[in-house]
Amino acid sequence: MVQHAAFDLLGAEPLAGIDDHADAAALRDLLHSLLMQVVGQRAPDVADWLADRASAPIPSGAEATPYLQALNIWFQLLRIAEENAGMRLRRRIEAEDGPERVPGSFASAFAAIRDSGLSEEEIETAISSLAVVPTMTAHPTEAKRVTILEIHRRIYRKLVELETHRWTPRERERHHDAIRAEIDLLWLTGELRLERPSLDDEIAWGLQFFRNSLFDAVPQLYDRFLDARAILPARQARSERPCLRFNSWIGGDRDGNPNVTAEVTARALRAGLNAAIASHIAGVQQAAQRLSVSCRIASVPEAAGTALSQVIRGSGAADILTARNPNEVFRQALSAIQIRLEASRDDLPAAYRGPHELVGDLAQVETALGAIGAGELAAQHVRPMRWRAEVFGFRTAALDVRQNSTIINAVLAEIWQAKGVSAQPGTPEAAALIRRELADPDLARADESGLGPVALDLLALLRLMRGRHLDPETFGPFIVSMTRSAEDILAVHLLARYAAGPCPDAPALSVVPLFETIEDLRAGPGILADLLENNSYRAAVRERRGLVEVMLGYSDSGKDGGFFCSTWELHRAQRRITATLAERGCRPAFFHGRGGSASRGGAPTGRAIAAQPAGTIGGVLKLTEQGEVVSAKYANRGTALYNMELLTAAVLTHTALSERDGPASNPEYDEALEALSGMSQAAWSGLVSSPGFVSYFQEASPVEELSALKIGSRPARRHGAKTLADLRAIPWVFAWSQNRHMLTGWYGVGSAIGSFLQVRGADGNRLLADMFERSPMFRIVVDEVEKSLFQADMEIGAQYAALVSDGATGSRIYDRVLREYEQTRAAILLITGQSELAARFPMFRQRFERVRDHLDRTNALQVALLREARAETRAPSVFIPLLQSMNCIAAGLGWTG
Repeated sequence: MVQHAAFDLLGAEPLAGIDDHADAAALRDLLHSLLMQVVGQRAPDVADWLADRASAPIPSGAEATPYLQALNIWFQLLRIAEENAGMRLRRRIEAEDGPERVPGSFASAFAAIRDSGLSEEEIETAISSLAVVPTMTAHPTEAKRVTILEIHRRIYRKLVELETHRWTPRERERHHDAIRAEIDLLWLTGELRLERPSLDDEIAWGLQFFRNSLFDAVPQLYDRFLDARAILPARQARSERPCLRFNSWIGGDRDGNPNVTAEVTARALRAGLNAAIASHIAGVQQAAQRLSVSCRIASVPEAAGTALSQVIRGSGAADILTARNPNEVFRQALSAIQIRLEASRDDLPAAYRGPHELVGDLAQVETALGAIGAGELAAQHVRPMRWRAEVFGFRTAALDVRQNSTIINAVLAEIWQAKGVSAQPGTPEAAALIRRELADPDLARADESGLGPVALDLLALLRLMRGRHLDPETFGPFIVSMTRSAEDILAVHLLARYAAGPCPDAPALSVVPLFETIEDLRAGPGILADLLENNSYRAAVRERRGLVEVMLGYSDSGKDGGFFCSTWELHRAQRRITATLAERGCRPAFFHGRGGSASRGGAPTGRAIAAQPAGTIGGVLKLTEQGEVVSAKYANRGTALYNMELLTAAVLTHTALSERDGPASNPEYDEALEALSGMSQAAWSGLVSSPGFVSYFQEASPVEELSALKIGSRPARRHGAKTLADLRAIPWVFAWSQNRHMLTGWYGVGSAIGSFLQVRGADGNRLLADMFERSPMFRIVVDEVEKSLFQADMEIGAQYAALVSDGATGSRIYDRVLREYEQTRAAILLITGQSELAARFPMFRQRFERVRDHLDRTNALQVALLREARAETRAPSVFIPLLQSMNCIAAGLGWTG
């Protein structure tokens, strides 16, 4: 059997031995001991309960608060310990076996590429095509306050400090005291937000990750990239190219959130600019302090001296700088850069015209240091600043904008109505009118005098996007959620013309379709083909050299068709879209709207990328990093560095190797996957459309109470209607995880496999086994379904089902879910050849078993609290414990949605 390196990522868990490692056990023991000391002081009864391994149930009502608080802190400490232990183990592997042995590393990727037989040209093409874009979002899945996240970061840093062996016993004890004090602060701070975070709070939250870790981690990432390239032959290891950018939705995503206005977006832009420039200024100041190079000792060649003089003169303060640091031309140049940065921040005459000028000045300093034989000083002190300037510019992260097609079309209709035009969006007449208006070079701006606030704000936003900015990459694309036709995209181009008229000096507006439902994923290739017939859209594509960005929605497609159907349709859509674009001389840049849970695309990064269809990445990948995923990946510099390397190396491996080792598709597999998908969707649709299902969902889960858990500025429903269609996918997944049904990650798979085998018999068994062995897409489905089943608990689910006021409805739907669970469990074990779930994932299994008993008791308590809360007379006394139970379960699982 032929397998390429990308598929190998789907095998055993990376670092599967981490939980058996002495470091991991020692860290858990230390943190547990320190927690017990804190709890023993603050809540002795709880300490006794924890010491007894929590054999007794958690008390109900208000008395539950300290118990839940202790469990929540313990779950958080376990995650910190695992994060730290993982870092230690990766270092140990590199020290003992070399960097090539570290799973997911650049060194591992380059070693696989080196050994693949690719030509030098093929290797260079794969490397030079890299463009990876993590996109931060403030989706309401982060249940922890920023204050809590900061305490977690300090605990992690203290654990890092403990790694050294130089400490005396007394010094080590002082470190333990410091950690215990932080745990005590966790206890005294309180985990719940009492007020919903404002948009400005969310903007500040997102930028904190850049200040705390990403500004420093990115230069380290590029150093690792260059070091690893040395694995290749010399001729293949020369070029240096930043391959990472960051985008953000925080302050730009207005889909269903009326609080996000053009004014909020402008504030987000200013905050990003200030954060980036502050980082650049800090770097320049530090470099100027350290680079005390005297021209009397190190003579600067004429060409380098001339270049530095130009940098100094650009500040407008050459005489002052020369007098302040005579004979220290490098300090003068760096001080000049600082002056121009401060002018850029304050919009003064000496300001840079864009990040490219800053990059150019830093490159001149770097080159001049090289000219005096101080290349190592340049690499240490100047090159990291240049890389930061290239990656973060004067923006920190490019701000994407998102709005729903329903709102866009409503605004378009409002403008047409004011113009006396009767065409309604969605009709053939409207489609023709959009194209005529876009083709009119003299199209007048819209008369805004009679427009409503939503229309005025959208036009103001588009003017902001089309305006001049210090950084040309200030804005990412305008993303149209629920894109159902080419006109949904062209409508944004037309609204931009209505808002700002022609903008000949501005880059073409990039408008990106977001295909979310199963129907829309299937229609996507046709929509893109239609779009590419339009001049306005083609102009934007030409500016991006034929690159067409397409966003794929994991959340709503999963809610629409179930996990298996969604995964297959996303897979097939990428293949079909790639082929459609290739026929027109274009290539895709897929933007994956992934979340934290498996049912929202939250499989481990390397494995998820390895399972993408061959030839569909091409070096370019953009993905959302949502809520608690952001804090899990980027709160600490070491972890951020690892996750960025894992992401980028996986994209590189897939790009270089996915097409080499086999065809993009296997007709026999495709036929089977199509059949399984259809049968899975039928089972899923049968469940969610069955009588009483909506009531079951609302009563057998805490979804209605979720709105009181203030974990985001955005409402849980897009338009306020209490229907499954209007409910966002995040609370949908959140609710099914809280009640331990987990059905968004497995329901329908058992029915599909059972029906498939009933028809195909022994040949079906053989084919499924072959697909499990050879198909990355099918393998990851089986793996993630298996993990979801392992975390599900139908006995606990029965307790939630008993909350349904109509007992017959509750029993009927629960029995249906239970039957499907048993059938899916049997099907997965048949395919994997295992006797128990998750035996193939020892690390995952051990992590969950460590918290299972505590989670089970928290679930039992939550059922009691829900019952009490829904009885009007008892609701106030259980409000806080109920919200704590939601936080606690989310912390134990490691994700909310």
